[in-house]
Amino acid sequence: MPEIPPSWRYLNPAAAIVIFLLLFLLESLFPLRRPKRRRGPRLAVNFSLTALALVTGVLTVRPVALGGAAWAEAHTFGLLHLLPLPLGIQVAVGVLLMDLTFYYWHRLNHTRLLLWRFHNVHHTDPDLDVSTSFRFHLGEVLYSTLFRLLQVGLLGILPLTYVSYELLFNGATMFQHCNLRLPVAWERLLNKIFVTPRMHGIHHSVVAQETYANYSVVFSWWDRLHLSLRLNVPQGAIIIGVPGYLLPTDNGVVNLLKLPLMKPRRYWAWPSGKLPNRLPAPGAAPRFMLE
Repeated sequence: MPEIPPSWRYLNPAAAIVIFLLLFLLESLFPLRRPKRRRGPRLAVNFSLTALALVTGVLTVRPVALGGAAWAEAHTFGLLHLLPLPLGIQVAVGVLLMDLTFYYWHRLNHTRLLLWRFHNVHHTDPDLDVSTSFRFHLGEVLYSTLFRLLQVGLLGILPLTYVSYELLFNGATMFQHCNLRLPVAWERLLNKIFVTPRMHGIHHSVVAQETYANYSVVFSWWDRLHLSLRLNVPQGAIIIGVPGYLLPTDNGVVNLLKLPLMKPRRYWAWPSGKLPNRLPAPGAAPRFMLE
């Protein structure tokens, strides 16, 4: 029965802080998209929501998921406990299956209205950078506890696998949300395996057809497999946010906390009622090409 190294209790938060600070510095020096709002007030809002989300996750999601993983291991319950796999392969397959099932969970948060009312808080950020990474409504974090419990239980995820994926997941989440301009050639190469800033920037577009794409978190191939990949939108043409929620007052902490409980507006329409759309330009790049 493999045990989690005691040092890992501190490794994940320490690594997350280092990755965040590094990406924060790099995106300040080499920005990918020009910001629409002043950075200071945005950071105050994002850090406030992030603090609430992280505290909620530490108190609920993590202990419940680890407890479920420990129970599944002790009772040899779940898919991976039915297969006689060496530990290293079991962890690797478990990480892949956790990322695949999170793809489905992320997609559900966009396609089920009740879940979207909460997930909308993440997308209403009028700009996109590393501070957006964990800007989630605490209600979304709370109800995701049930998903995590089912995920680790049904898949038979080891506690070691869970903390390994947690480290990878947190790093990937910060990387894909950061506003870092990488050389296009580098990003195209990375994107063959991982979700990159340009790919995820398209997912945060005000154009509904673009937001309903690029759901992957760590590995980009889940979108390729499910035909939900879109890479041909130039970053300079992207407007970040949800068109029905781009007023400055929409991005206050109190209003964002109340948002899921308020009567929804037309999410994907401008205040004028017009729907954002993007017609392919003549001679546009192929579908699967980052620009």
